[in-house]
Amino acid sequence: MKSLCIYCGSRPGRDPDFIKSAQFIGEEAARRGLRIVYGGGKMGLMGVTAGAARDAGGKVFGVIPDFLVELEGILENVDHKVVKTMHERKMLMFEESDAICALPGGIGTLEELIEALSWARLGLHSKPIILYNQKNFWGPLKALFVHMIDMGLASKELLGDVIFVDKPEEIFAVMEKGKVSALA
Repeated sequence: MKSLCIYCGSRPGRDPDFIKSAQFIGEEAARRGLRIVYGGGKMGLMGVTAGAARDAGGKVFGVIPDFLVELEGILENVDHKVVKTMHERKMLMFEESDAICALPGGIGTLEELIEALSWARLGLHSKPIILYNQKNFWGPLKALFVHMIDMGLASKELLGDVIFVDKPEEIFAVMEKGKVSALA
């Protein structure tokens, strides 16, 4: 695995630990020679993650729709591509990555994550989908998945398509192993 797609907030969030973890993940990806693929903006957790990877000498590839360039800005001194639509953005980010990781984020992060998970459920890919469950951020989503299964609206295999990790170091351990089922 050589490339990690990061879904995360275009805002920093209220908890300073979110920023610290985003920075660690970017730096650790660079240290390990992993390219960060991200949404292209310079704001929030995504800007922190990509900027930390860049500043640590790592490779970064951003993909941003043209209508977000003025709103979010483009991180300087990283490879990037400006596309027309959000759909193009998500597809190119997906195509350019070997694994997907969601950090804390808002509705856009959730939408990107759910689409990648839906594609996995449909058998369109087998890339690891990792949720960094920092301070139980993704706990309510995990509970919703279990509820969907309990209600007979999703198969139990759904839980095998997503890997919840509680420490940022575990993201890289999952990547080293490839796709594994590890519902914590």
